[in-house]
Amino acid sequence: MNAAHEVEVVVIGAGQAGLSAAYHLWRTGFEPDRDFVVLDHSPGPGGAWQFRWPSLTFGKVHGMHALPGMELTDADPARPSSEVVREYFDRYERACGLRVRRPVDVRAVREGTGGRLLVETPDGTWAARALINATGTWDRPFWPRYPGQESFRGRQLHTAQYTGPEEFAGRRVVVVGGGASGTQHLLELAPYAAATTWVTRRPPVFREGPFDEGAGRAAVALVEERVRQGLPPRSVVSVTGLPLNDAIRQGLADGVLDRQPMFDRVVPDGVEWRDGRKVAADVILWATGFRAALDHLAPLGLREPGGGIRLEGTRAVADPRVHLLGYGPSASTIGANRAGRAAVRDIRRLLAGEPLAA
Repeated sequence: MNAAHEVEVVVIGAGQAGLSAAYHLWRTGFEPDRDFVVLDHSPGPGGAWQFRWPSLTFGKVHGMHALPGMELTDADPARPSSEVVREYFDRYERACGLRVRRPVDVRAVREGTGGRLLVETPDGTWAARALINATGTWDRPFWPRYPGQESFRGRQLHTAQYTGPEEFAGRRVVVVGGGASGTQHLLELAPYAAATTWVTRRPPVFREGPFDEGAGRAAVALVEERVRQGLPPRSVVSVTGLPLNDAIRQGLADGVLDRQPMFDRVVPDGVEWRDGRKVAADVILWATGFRAALDHLAPLGLREPGGGIRLEGTRAVADPRVHLLGYGPSASTIGANRAGRAAVRDIRRLLAGEPLAA
């Protein structure tokens, strides 16, 4: 395409949030490829799920909610979640006729003419009256920096590169991170590794009992308040804590989940604390989470002095044409579904020239 192709809405990303938004656009009368287009950089359906490690079976996944309009039924809990979700998303895209275009890498979104946003890709440019950004976090793994890190003679990898526990057989492994991935890695690695050490910046918080709707709303509200202030969002698990299930209880009883405070430096053959204590290691596994993949939005100048993008609901305060889904409070699968519906409702008002909700 030489000239920009005009549509009403561009959706970037076809994970849970992007597909939810596309569904609500479709259900409210927007026609795929004519009124809106979904651009996804992944090689196939499945969002970030398609890249999860094979040992993360569907039965181990917490809080996977169905996409709007199609339940996920009869999934074998013993199958890899990457396969289950990939097939489910594929069926969903075809059933709704969403015509996701992939692989398409969005390089930049910038101001166009006539009030439109230009979405630039190697395959051409799209000119849209509104944008739904649902690019998630998988493409931006967070690697903390510690003194001596470059001197380590062993292997360092991030959760994004983890493929399963077998490759760590006979290795001494330090797992860094107090979230769900860190605990899952430890529980999987323990039977294979020669030794495991778990370190986190803050003591992990384990949550007893059911996580009811009221607790969920309170947790999301805490994340939402940071976003409203223009601060970088924290993960939902940072305010919900880790569920104290049977596997976690066993890991605590066995000493696998024996948390140590964060080390102060990395040395060639391990990690070391300020008091001189040292743990020898062959591998450091950084289960340190991800950051929002938003570099392509930089030309729009949406970031606040605090480092985040201030939102009202899903709408960027600095530009009401832009909605962020899967960012902050909508990072969970159920949050992404709700955010998709809310964003489309807001965009319909914008395109119709109606006042936007406060």
